[in-house]
Amino acid sequence: MNDIKILAIESSCDETAAAVVVNGREALSNVISSQIDIHTLYGGVVPEIASRKHTERINRVVDKALKDAGVTLDEVDAVAVTYGPGLVGALLVGVSFAKGLAFAAGKPLIGVHHIEGHICANFLQFKELVPPFPCLIVSGGHTTLTRVKDYGEYEILGRSCDDSAGEAFDKVARAIGLGYPGGPKIDALSNEGDAEAIAFPRAKVDGSEFDFSFSGLKSAVLNYLNSCALKKEEVNTADVAASFQKAVVDVLVEHSMLALEKGGEKRFAIAGGVAANRHLRAAFEKACSERGVEFYCPPPVLCTDNAAMIGSAAYFEYIKGVRHGLDLNAMPALRLGERI
Repeated sequence: MNDIKILAIESSCDETAAAVVVNGREALSNVISSQIDIHTLYGGVVPEIASRKHTERINRVVDKALKDAGVTLDEVDAVAVTYGPGLVGALLVGVSFAKGLAFAAGKPLIGVHHIEGHICANFLQFKELVPPFPCLIVSGGHTTLTRVKDYGEYEILGRSCDDSAGEAFDKVARAIGLGYPGGPKIDALSNEGDAEAIAFPRAKVDGSEFDFSFSGLKSAVLNYLNSCALKKEEVNTADVAASFQKAVVDVLVEHSMLALEKGGEKRFAIAGGVAANRHLRAAFEKACSERGVEFYCPPPVLCTDNAAMIGSAAYFEYIKGVRHGLDLNAMPALRLGERI
């Protein structure tokens, strides 16, 4: 079989990205134009600004991805694009551009689920990894524990009932004055704090052993900060960050290891932006090692939003014959396992 080259586009939030991926396993290029510096000024992602910046940058990013890969548009086999979930305006920029590009070049169009892309980032890093295996996706908008049954086939084991882990990181970071983006800043500050200093709660969801809940933990942090303010007690923000982060990590690891043990698997993967967190990676590596389980986690550049992961997911759709028409639309609330 000839090599299949996919030109992939990602614009679901605040990164404008494009990549060329071969056979779902090798990224010939992976170009990312981040807007973090812009949105930091506002304490979080401003959807209207994100959409405008995508519009300004997408053409240059796609051109660079083709150039870096050393291929022309004529030489790619398909154009892939994230169509959900994400910010609707941001998604529409990528979807509209990809549709125009595919139509003009006479190439097949493949819409890709953003969360499936995060899972597939592992296939780019670990050529030997094949389904089935359980995977925890932890990102700004999603915390989902799933069993990857096959390429593009998933069994949802558990998900967050309220805030995702990433949302909790951002909200707590804002509360202790760290600003945006919260996850990396809490991760860094935690190195200076005592993770056992404050006993924050670890929530469990009644009747659903694999589901997550982080809103109570977030509220506990806010209550602690308010209590200190009322008592005029000094707050050690490093201790707050470290104790909060350990509470999140403990729950993620505990639920995941329980799912592993019940399923009897010997391989486990994590994915998503929060998977770049050093403390989280270390905790999973330790837990898996103690159980004789192979642990897989992409490097940070493939954990955060990027187009190479979209190209990987698109390849497995392509070889199954999946194609989308020019009526492809953005679906901001798409859940893992849902398809158009």
